[in-house]
Amino acid sequence: MKIMRIRKIDEKNVNLGIPEASLRRLANYLSYLKVQMANGVECISSSVISRDFNLDSTLVTKDISYTSTVGKPKVGYDVKTLVSNIVEFLEFNRQEEAFLFGVGNLGKALLQYEGLKNYGLKIIAGFDVNPNKVNTEINEIKIFPLENYRNIAQKANVKIGIITTPDNQAQSTVDLMVAWGIKAIWNFTPQAVKVPEKIVLVNTSIYSDLAVIIKRLNSSADEN
Repeated sequence: MKIMRIRKIDEKNVNLGIPEASLRRLANYLSYLKVQMANGVECISSSVISRDFNLDSTLVTKDISYTSTVGKPKVGYDVKTLVSNIVEFLEFNRQEEAFLFGVGNLGKALLQYEGLKNYGLKIIAGFDVNPNKVNTEINEIKIFPLENYRNIAQKANVKIGIITTPDNQAQSTVDLMVAWGIKAIWNFTPQAVKVPEKIVLVNTSIYSDLAVIIKRLNSSADEN
């Protein structure tokens, strides 16, 4: 398999038709709006959303405009309609299936987390090399030995792979995923894995977020 440059979602990917930053904010708005709706809020303005997210209201309005939702002057957006439109725009109303590779502590936590299903993602199987983990179930999701992936992939039309393996196994696992049909990879390892050009790769690093938290915390403490 020919390995090409590392590919991330571009900030302004013409295939998306929307900046990645807006996609991320819309997903955050959705979680926020669901809470507002549960609390009985029926209408909300972009200025209120921008205040709570510490953003410019024109940016919030532009983000929401991608969903074709129209607000009313001096009233704002109907929360229920806005939630429905964001869900449809982000395609969270569809249920994409995924495989998870590496059932360590983080992988196990993701398998146990029910929230992903509410945002359009259902993990249907896990893979690991540890004999103590294979042929077990977590949250009714079966864990298979990694060597079985090829046969299972041939029978299932799963395009999304989540990788939470140890760092030194990340690239070889990604190569295997891509070779047998995975088209989009959610990488939770800190490794800069390489994928072919057409594969969607999104990296999520808890370590980089932790670095920001600790550095800002200590800087704030020094100032005081």
